[in-house]
Amino acid sequence: MSRVLVVEDNADLAYGLRNNLELEGYTVRVAGDGGTGLDLARRWMPDLVVLDLMLPGTDGFRILRELRSEGRDMPILLLTARGEEADKVRGLKLGADDYVTKPFGLLELLARVEALLRRASGPAETVLRFGRIVVKPSSRTVSKEGRELDLAPKELDLLLALLRRRGAAVSRLELLEEVWGYSDAVISRTVDTHVAALRKKIEDDPTNPRYLLTVRKFGYRLEPGP
Repeated sequence: MSRVLVVEDNADLAYGLRNNLELEGYTVRVAGDGGTGLDLARRWMPDLVVLDLMLPGTDGFRILRELRSEGRDMPILLLTARGEEADKVRGLKLGADDYVTKPFGLLELLARVEALLRRASGPAETVLRFGRIVVKPSSRTVSKEGRELDLAPKELDLLLALLRRRGAAVSRLELLEEVWGYSDAVISRTVDTHVAALRKKIEDDPTNPRYLLTVRKFGYRLEPGP
């Protein structure tokens, strides 16, 4: 289910967009000002942003510039005022993917959202998420808040093995067999060593992990997070 962030200060318009996008099956969050919108875009990592340009405080141009400068490549659909041709051009140059002009037809906006998400997803790229971490198995990339993490191959294989269990506990032996190909119960600290290294890269506080949790005298599990 794709996640759409609507950044719009007109409460009635934002309410209508949220309701109709949710009816289409999207998970939607709304921000009524630029600062909140920028913060949500960074923390929630939406698949698409519907962004009004004229916002109180931090305007849409700044949000667009900040997100693109940080390497965040989600599609961004601008809401622009009628006749403001210069705003449309400026927005596209800053990295927006498309725009609709107010007042707009709802069906047109929904069609543009669907097209942008389809284009961004490519030919079936699977995206796995937990907390603020995004994992793309086909390209073997892991990012945190838009910043790509440098994981060793076995660290990524270990992470994927835990992700596939959807929060279930996995024994050390099972992880050894799946990730390293061991076929018997060898005594090894391999799993523990790689878990420690992985925690340093994905956790805010590796000594007090939030996601990669130890199951005492058994193994590990990956907490999906909010």
